[in-house]
Amino acid sequence: MNKIELEVMDITPSGSASGAYALVLGEVGGNRRLPIVIGGNEAQAIAIEMENMTPSRPLTHDLFKSFAVSFNIDIEEIIIYNLVEGVFFARIVAVLEGRKHEIDSRTSDAVAIAVRFKCPIYCYDFILDRAGVSTESLEEGEDSMEIDNEKEATAIAEKAEDLSLDDLQRMLESAIDREEYERASKLRDEIQKRKSSKS
Repeated sequence: MNKIELEVMDITPSGSASGAYALVLGEVGGNRRLPIVIGGNEAQAIAIEMENMTPSRPLTHDLFKSFAVSFNIDIEEIIIYNLVEGVFFARIVAVLEGRKHEIDSRTSDAVAIAVRFKCPIYCYDFILDRAGVSTESLEEGEDSMEIDNEKEATAIAEKAEDLSLDDLQRMLESAIDREEYERASKLRDEIQKRKSSKS
């Protein structure tokens, strides 16, 4: 079996289930995508690391990283090794004192750890053959997602017009404290947009 490297391409709300998200992993150097349905908490854990946001309290995956770093455990790679009845199975490949250990994990948790350790994510070719989709088949669905995201961003921008930069900063800090990271991300974008327009 050949290993294929993947990268995180996108996280979008899933139309198939309420509160679920689609984690889209893309084939490095290829045009296939591997969409995986994950929960809201897991989506949030991946997104805040990719957005370089710092939560007010360490999330579980941050705690895992601190633990691993404290005990000189290196995370070498993540491998999605099986797909059974629509469920993906993953392993975290860790190295301690030169010895390699493979730890079973949910795929969403494995990816959340991978983005924190900046380690590669792989899957076997048969998984991408069975569950992968081409970029062309995703375009139609992505267009509708972009419309929804634009509506939400516009709503925040319109509300923000009446608020000062300090007010927006307080709202951002409050959203992070309440662990509302999606809202925090949109507020941060609005703050950066306003600052760049002043400069």
